Amino acid sequence: MRVAVLGTGLIGGSILTRLLRSGIDATGWDPDPGTVSYAREHAIPFAERLPDAVDGRDVVFLAGPLSLLPDTLAEVVKHADTGCVVTDVGSVKAPIAEYARDNGWAHRFVPGHPMAGTERSGLAAADPDLFVGAAWVLCPQPGVPLDPFRRLSGLVTTALGAKVVPLAPRTHDAIVALSSHIPHLLAGSLAGAVARSALREGVLSLAAGSFRDGTRVAGTPSVRTVDMLVNNRDAIGESLRLVQAFLAELAEALAGDDVAALTGAFDEARGVRRELFERSTRTSTDRFPRDAAAEEYEFLVKLGADGGHLTGCAVDGSTVSYTAARPVTG
Repeated sequence: MRVAVLGTGLIGGSILTRLLRSGIDATGWDPDPGTVSYAREHAIPFAERLPDAVDGRDVVFLAGPLSLLPDTLAEVVKHADTGCVVTDVGSVKAPIAEYARDNGWAHRFVPGHPMAGTERSGLAAADPDLFVGAAWVLCPQPGVPLDPFRRLSGLVTTALGAKVVPLAPRTHDAIVALSSHIPHLLAGSLAGAVARSALREGVLSLAAGSFRDGTRVAGTPSVRTVDMLVNNRDAIGESLRLVQAFLAELAEALAGDDVAALTGAFDEARGVRRELFERSTRTSTDRFPRDAAAEEYEFLVKLGADGGHLTGCAVDGSTVSYTAARPVTG
């Protein structure tokens, strides 16, 4: 398999270095001269031009800024072989999925989103172990062949060491609004409140783990955060009402000295936090005829929506086999 990674910041760079470590023929491309210089200094394979990077490649990862994805996708399909599978790593999926479908590229484009990262950026921050054990969303498209999804699932679970979470694009966007995007709003709000407070210096001198953990993602480059939030504004708006309602409930209970209500609300929150680290799963092998795309698609999107993931995908003749893990509830 020959792979290209276009855009080699933290995520793209981590994909590229992991693929190279896994022995895969991979090359990078980036429009930033500083990134190109860094790659040359560290003997990281890089192409001079985007058309050269994607020529003859089996898989192309689009890892540039979210707002540039449509233009980059259009450029890639113009130069890549017709059998090349293209995916992205953007944190919002519905717009790019619709763009690909509207342009007739859904049969070769699989929207993706690795749920991993740090507040650092750039190729120098790349970590080849960044995705090991992490969730990596891939969005199978209805009504099109699933071979590209299968190929990517095998690559992501083996070479990159991640768990594939299959989701419909809009389901993904609704989930990450609560799990990823609103945490950026909350972290920014807390850090921003301190920045405007008359007690700023005192707060910073006493800031301990809770403040550092609660504001960690506020260290993300602002341009990247805003790009993510703006592109998912509708789903964020829906979920933000839940957050605002819960915060208002806490504020009302505190103002009314309602200890029972406060305790109950924090017990509810604590239970979710505890479940995050104590979830157990059961594993199964699910098989489908290779030509039963509709049945396979429904299995995939339901698995992801129910909190499950894939740890393997294999195609053997006319049969597709998935190793799936589902959460144990009750």
